Amino acid sequence: MFTGIIEEVGTVQSLRKKASDAMEIVIKCSRVLEDVHLGDSIAINGVCLTVTSFTKEQFAADVMPETVSSTSLFDLKSGSSVNLERAMSSNGRFGGHFVSGHVDGTALITRIEKKSNAIYYDLKMDKSLTDMLTQKGSIAIDGVSLTIFDLRDSHVTVSIIPHTLEGTIFPTKSIGQIVNIECDMIGKYIYRFITKEQGENEPSRLTPSFLREHGF
Repeated sequence: MFTGIIEEVGTVQSLRKKASDAMEIVIKCSRVLEDVHLGDSIAINGVCLTVTSFTKEQFAADVMPETVSSTSLFDLKSGSSVNLERAMSSNGRFGGHFVSGHVDGTALITRIEKKSNAIYYDLKMDKSLTDMLTQKGSIAIDGVSLTIFDLRDSHVTVSIIPHTLEGTIFPTKSIGQIVNIECDMIGKYIYRFITKEQGENEPSRLTPSFLREHGF
């Protein structure tokens, strides 16, 4: 489990392809290595990966074929900057929102516009993702916990403050690039309970009318 508060920007040292489209990624960093152990979880651009080896200056993780094909990690190369966050500790402050590190899909950056002390990013994504989002709700973009500023059809707009820009890889992003998207975990479960069937022939009883009847 993560919070979406990025701890450090790391640098890809190497990417080594393995059989069946899998790969090993090696990241140069420092802060996330302070208490690292084999088997720890570290989110790389919002993707939860397991530490398979480490030194004082870097760690390695294996990336499965499914993760390579369904996230933006395939677009990385040696020298790329990446957002890093360790799995949350039980005694820390919860500054972002519940982030699992399981990416739901990717989005395309379609607009970057500076307004006063903020920068607006427009993202185009599959409607199956925006259906699980809500205005002023939470979204994780490349592992960064952000608030949805505008939501329409297949487009999402977020507003990023200078502090977030300085501590993440957003300044390296440009129009036409893709980013990893994780929808708010609570919203995903509610959406599924309301819209999906409980069984093959039994529709869900948790409908908008049911909720209204019971005071929600």
